[in-house]
Amino acid sequence: MAGPVEPATTTRHGVGVADVSLCPSGFWGSRQTVNATATLRHCLEWMERLGWIENFDRVASGETTVTRPGWQFSDSEIYKLLEAMAWELGRSPDPSLAAAFEALVERIGAAQDDDGYLNTAHGHPGLPSRYSDMAMGHELYNTGHLLQAAVARLRTGHDDGLVHIARRAADQVCAEFGAHGRESVCGHPEIEVALVEAGRAFSEPRYFEQARVFIERRGHGTLPVRPLLSAEYFQDDIPVRKANALRGHAVRALYLAAGALDVATETDDQELTEAVTRQWENTVARRTYLTGGMGSRHQDEGFGDDWELPADRAYCETCAGVGSVMLAWRLYLVTGDSRYPDLIERTLFNVVATSPSEDGRSFFYANPLHQREPGAVASDGVNTRAEGGVRAPWFDVSCCPTNVARTISSLGSYVASVDDRGISVLQYAAGEIRAGGFVLQVETQYPDEGTVRVRVLAAPASESRLRLRIPGWAATATLAVNGDDAVSVAPGWADIRRTFERNDEVILELPLAPRLTWPDSRIDAVRDTVAVERGPLVLCVESTDLPTDVRIEELRLQPDLGLSAHADGAHAHGTIAVQTPAAGPLPFGPTKPHFSDPKRVEITFVPYHRWAERGPAAMRIFLPVAG
Repeated sequence: MAGPVEPATTTRHGVGVADVSLCPSGFWGSRQTVNATATLRHCLEWMERLGWIENFDRVASGETTVTRPGWQFSDSEIYKLLEAMAWELGRSPDPSLAAAFEALVERIGAAQDDDGYLNTAHGHPGLPSRYSDMAMGHELYNTGHLLQAAVARLRTGHDDGLVHIARRAADQVCAEFGAHGRESVCGHPEIEVALVEAGRAFSEPRYFEQARVFIERRGHGTLPVRPLLSAEYFQDDIPVRKANALRGHAVRALYLAAGALDVATETDDQELTEAVTRQWENTVARRTYLTGGMGSRHQDEGFGDDWELPADRAYCETCAGVGSVMLAWRLYLVTGDSRYPDLIERTLFNVVATSPSEDGRSFFYANPLHQREPGAVASDGVNTRAEGGVRAPWFDVSCCPTNVARTISSLGSYVASVDDRGISVLQYAAGEIRAGGFVLQVETQYPDEGTVRVRVLAAPASESRLRLRIPGWAATATLAVNGDDAVSVAPGWADIRRTFERNDEVILELPLAPRLTWPDSRIDAVRDTVAVERGPLVLCVESTDLPTDVRIEELRLQPDLGLSAHADGAHAHGTIAVQTPAAGPLPFGPTKPHFSDPKRVEITFVPYHRWAERGPAAMRIFLPVAG
């Protein structure tokens, strides 16, 4: 068995979903359990309730569509759910889930045309014709998610109905859009990354070639410009090879970059690899939030300009966090650079883990870093995408719940990698890893505690390497082997080379003291503020923890007085500073603001991924500095 990404040409490979068993009481293991027992069923019930699945039944029966429920991309949500189910069944077989999976596949397959075309929003009686709206029709986008679901099914040991449906759909795409076919691209990239992975899984070089063709066609103004949506929104303004940063719609940009890197990896295209690497580096350095979130603009769900990172208007779509993990994982497999799993860790803990509620039945679509007023309680019906301050059970565009579901169900694949020298532990989670001739037992309460204990239960007979990632923030980490004195290890990689024996034990101590994090002064929106982090977690202040007579915008942090830890958060000293009103009709004046009678207070910080769990709240990550 394998995981979501399996390059044929890299020396590093992720581990399979069945090769990692996460402890049910651990941070990620508990979330996998909730995902399996609650989220998957929740998504299925909502899509059935809204008629999104019934769309396939109507097409299968030849019924003329008068009104069709769901957006033109609603098919993709069913496919992402199938992918999540497939990974979950590969990780932990369950007869009830298997029956639901098979029933869903049967309904989808019945709607497929004879030539392999499969779509419920185009190409049938009462609907627009096939491929008549390449900018916004999402037909190839939907097919891409179908292919990724089939890859998950095949890689978990099942060459069955879904795989056969997807092969026929991919063949139809190649026939329609090949070198002598339609010279167009899909307005929402996804087919590119899916075709490469399908090519790998199905051993079909035609799919690699079609992905390459799509990548080369992008950026030449092929798609018609829509009102308020520029060519940049579709990544159709600049060829992939020439772009210097990710731009436009954040999810589209990240999916395209992942697909381009996959094409480059399979074809040994160094120029294309360097282009994607350059775009990632510039985007992370100038267009990425402290949480790892990407996308600062609500209007186009997109990246802003360099340093345009407003905390209160941050969009940081959950799906963009998933896309960021996808891209960083591919870059890691190609390069082995620890920066990439570092960003994956940041994004998993502070975006992916933030979206779902504890019960797995409501979600954040957008993830702002500052909520000025507590949001209203979400309705039990369909909610808008970016309602502030509350998780909602479902959205009119519900791409995020299913994206979270497929990511969490396949999460084990990102925990470790193997190569010809041994095994690398990349993400710290309690459980067991079986790969590369090793069986490793990981004991940890991370991120609440900083001790990571790795015990060898089995290992190769000859000398090999056990590699541990030391996060970039862990400047004072230490490592001890078999009870020897602990030694300091620098951020990056810590390698242990030896002939390992059963019960060998490595203890990694990661520093979890809360620390101050200062924004680049070029980020206008948060200049003269500071944030607090603890280990991989970004912390925040919630109005829930403030006295009733204190408003969150009145707080000023006193960084010179230090921080102290509590449970999984931090305490800090600050002041309540009430500004005297400006003398005039506008909130501006000719003199510097005066803060009257500041009062010292203690500020409580909690993990950002937990905010609004106790009810709607105002929230802030970056606090102004006192003085």
